[in-house]
Amino acid sequence: MIYDDTKCTLGEGPLWHPDRGELFWFDILSKRLHIKGRHWQFDRHVSAAGWIDDDTLLMADSIGLHIMNLATGKTEQVAAIEDDNPVTRSNDGRADPWGGFWIGTMGLNAERGAGAIYRFYKGEVRKLHAGITISNAICFAPDGACAYFCDTTTRKIMRQKLDEIDGWPVGDAEVWLDFGRTDWGPDGAVVDASGNFWNAQWGANRVACYAPDGTLTQTVAFPGVQTSCPAFGGPDLKTLFCTSAADGLIGDDDGKTFATPVDAVGQAEHQIIL
Repeated sequence: MIYDDTKCTLGEGPLWHPDRGELFWFDILSKRLHIKGRHWQFDRHVSAAGWIDDDTLLMADSIGLHIMNLATGKTEQVAAIEDDNPVTRSNDGRADPWGGFWIGTMGLNAERGAGAIYRFYKGEVRKLHAGITISNAICFAPDGACAYFCDTTTRKIMRQKLDEIDGWPVGDAEVWLDFGRTDWGPDGAVVDASGNFWNAQWGANRVACYAPDGTLTQTVAFPGVQTSCPAFGGPDLKTLFCTSAADGLIGDDDGKTFATPVDAVGQAEHQIIL
């Protein structure tokens, strides 16, 4: 079940690159991007990425979005996001079915309402939702009909209808799942090829799967208490990966990255179109 023994202070943003057949993930607080057996060190907090081609990622950090060359490690900024705000950093993000990229921000100390959710598409950055405390759970239905996201502090998963032509939000987001007063928080999420929503639940040692109608169908337990974000990968997209965080914990497996086979098939991560 342990995919990689590296203990991340705040593991996040797992990305299965479909062409390279490799899992990338981040340690936000240690400012690192990882693959198995290797990492890249940065000067700023890095948190999420999408793939452009075999050798290039679009990567989010505390001042915006950057193209990263995996062969050289060099980066080039392509979009500024809150680069004049020293209070915030990037957090959860994912490529959408149109080749755009959604990215959330949050305060360095989870300052209330300091963050937002943005979309980068065809060179344009547009703020979609403001007043977010901890942005998470950004993912997309396989038919592109809607996006999901959450502010972890509200314990609510939001569903946003999308325009079928360019993927911009249509109307207001609605509450899709309300977890009420739980002792855990909804964190990162991914949607499989059948439209099921898989949510890492921080403080609950698990990823929980919900059918398109919101029914809880199964849970997958992991050794790390602070499970942070899932991803599907492997050659058949039937492996469920999950990052975790060691921050504030002393357990042997907290902060490690996990993998387990599941009876589900993931969506291939969407390619970024610049």
